[in-house]
Amino acid sequence: MSTKGLTKRLVRDISKGKGEPAWMREYRLAGFSAYQKMDIPKWGPDLSKLNLKDISFYTPAPVGEVDTWEGMPEHVRKPFEKAGVAKEKNMGGSGAQFDSGVVYHHIKETLARQGVIFMNMDSAVREHGELVREYFCSVVCPDEHIFSAAHYAATSGGTFVYVPKGVRVSLPLQAFFWMQSDAGGQFEHTLLIADEGSSVTYIEGCGSPTYKNATLHAGVVEVIVKKNASVEYISIENWAKNTYNLNTKRAHVEEGGSMKWLGGNMGAGVTMLYPTSVLKGAGARAHHVSVAVAGKGQVQDTGGRVIHGATDTSSSIHSRSVVREGGVSNFRGSVEVKEEASGALSSMICDSLMLDNDSSSASYPVVASKRSDVELSHEARIGSVGEEELFYAATRGLSEKEAIRLIVGGFVQPIIRAIPMEYALEFNRLLDEEFTD
Repeated sequence: MSTKGLTKRLVRDISKGKGEPAWMREYRLAGFSAYQKMDIPKWGPDLSKLNLKDISFYTPAPVGEVDTWEGMPEHVRKPFEKAGVAKEKNMGGSGAQFDSGVVYHHIKETLARQGVIFMNMDSAVREHGELVREYFCSVVCPDEHIFSAAHYAATSGGTFVYVPKGVRVSLPLQAFFWMQSDAGGQFEHTLLIADEGSSVTYIEGCGSPTYKNATLHAGVVEVIVKKNASVEYISIENWAKNTYNLNTKRAHVEEGGSMKWLGGNMGAGVTMLYPTSVLKGAGARAHHVSVAVAGKGQVQDTGGRVIHGATDTSSSIHSRSVVREGGVSNFRGSVEVKEEASGALSSMICDSLMLDNDSSSASYPVVASKRSDVELSHEARIGSVGEEELFYAATRGLSEKEAIRLIVGGFVQPIIRAIPMEYALEFNRLLDEEFTD
């Protein structure tokens, strides 16, 4: 089943093939209905060259899911091993998706015995249907935009995480998504629920080979942070430059809860990504830290959004971008304070490092408040690598390329310091490839 375009027949075939219950099929059909009524958005980056009729909305994985790494054929394991996903000793669980299907999932027995659920979404719908149904589509709706609609119609794979009350997952859970097909689409759904007083770190990595035709990534991430719970969500995205990366990520944070988004984006031709935190309970907190690298032919349109909807909530959005060789980096940040959010605190910072005169960087901040007893701030800075810095590096024996790589490395340290060692090393490796080509 690998056909171009999205049709009702394809939607029904996907649902039937997965053996889904009627309620899941209805979500798909609602997504398809919304999709038929919507157009590709005109605001933001130019998406006019993305023809959804040319996209394969469902491409089965070449193998079924296994729970041992060695159980996968070598040609399927290879892209994941190159990205480091097989390094499990410091992870609580690992998953891997190839095109539209999950090919591997494993969780440590110690976590499973504590009631932690970590499995692919298709299996969770069948095995934990009531729990999934309670939260599925409660944070991101199908009719928000054409890509969320397409997602709910064709969603396949992804990750379901449930952490019970009071359970603190000390080792991160990780998943890696690989898109192999030319002109393919990937629509994985991640649903993460941290129950009261629990904590968890989830890491996702993404990648794909470069083809002539455009590919589309339109995943959805829904996070529910219960009372006094804590979630850290880390993304390292390195899609091929023929990819449109149009992801939707959002969290609902209840009383005393904490949500932290950490993102590193250096791939894709066009990225539109704005993780959102809705602070629904008193004392809820959200922190967004992101780094985007835009090179030749790339547009990184990224940022974050926070909605303060309760008393004494706090948030921060800190974005850093590096642009070179005519790349484009746009920051879109939004902080909204509702009438009931007395005592809210928020800061928004956008820093950009431009490496040449052909690149461009812009900041589009929005700060709106319906209260006067709040503290809100925004600042934006744009800098460049000057002749003095390069001269100083030359006196220390560094070439211009080595000097620029060193300066960029220091500039992106906030994200490097915040992520686990294995992924920090991978992020640095990707930077090395970007700046030594």
